[in-house]
Amino acid sequence: MKKLSKKERHKALVKAIEEDPFKTDQELANMFNVSIQTIRLDRMELRIPEVRKRTRKLAKEAYSKIKSMRDVDVIGDLVEVNLNKNGKSIFTPQPEMTFKGKDIVRGHYIFAHANSLAVAIIDANVAMTGFSHIKFIRPVRLGDRLVAKAHVVRSKNHRFFVRVYTHVGDQLVFKGKFIVYALDNHKFLKEN
Repeated sequence: MKKLSKKERHKALVKAIEEDPFKTDQELANMFNVSIQTIRLDRMELRIPEVRKRTRKLAKEAYSKIKSMRDVDVIGDLVEVNLNKNGKSIFTPQPEMTFKGKDIVRGHYIFAHANSLAVAIIDANVAMTGFSHIKFIRPVRLGDRLVAKAHVVRSKNHRFFVRVYTHVGDQLVFKGKFIVYALDNHKFLKEN
């Protein structure tokens, strides 16, 4: 990217954060070929909070919408929820989630992140996964930040067909198809 004037950089910075509010100062500095300190000064001038504050604000709005799960049951941080339509979640695996002596994240954490997002976007007090077809595309390493996006492809009666794609940066690392059952008015709940 060519060197931008401060005014051009500010305009591009606002646009970049609107498109991806999870971009870190380091990623923005690399994008604009400037120092991290320059990005921090730009954000201060533009009154743009740091990534953690932006994420918390989005998460608070997203968690207020979900019905099917408690916030402690969600793997990762929900940052967007449009019930029965789509959602977005971010997840940064911790060292205890890796294989012993390796920096590769165990698959069940990646699956759990995608699965909890698929369930969270369903507008029901009780929702559960009945089926999944998943594919791990490449290993996830400690320090990678996972961004999962889910969308409801179709629904029929109490069944929702949800696709989830998980990326690290621009690379697809996981994809899954889930059938999620909304059990609020289901016969099973009335029997128990």
